[in-house]
Amino acid sequence: MYKVKVYVTLRESVLDPQGAAVKSALHSMSYSEVQDVRIGKYMELMIEKSDRDLHETVREMCEKLLANTVIEDFSYEVQEVVNK
Repeated sequence: MYKVKVYVTLRESVLDPQGAAVKSALHSMSYSEVQDVRIGKYMELMIEKSDRDLHETVREMCEKLLANTVIEDFSYEVQEVVNK
C-alpha cells in the first residue's frame, strides 16, 4: 500500500485572489512581514500495489482530474505504508 501526497497550486503567472485576500487579512492583523500568499490544495491518496507504474498512474490522475493543468501545477510524494 502506498500513501501519495498530492499538492496542487496555481501557476505563478495566474492571479490568486484568495491568496491576496489572506495576505491582506494577515497585514491587517499586524503580520506585515508576510510578502505573498498562494492558496492551493492538498490531497492524500491510499493506493494499493498493482501491475501499473505508480508514478505514471498518479501523474495521469493529476492531469485528468485532480489539477487543472491550464492554470495549476502539481507535485506529489509517494510513501510506502507498512502494515504491522
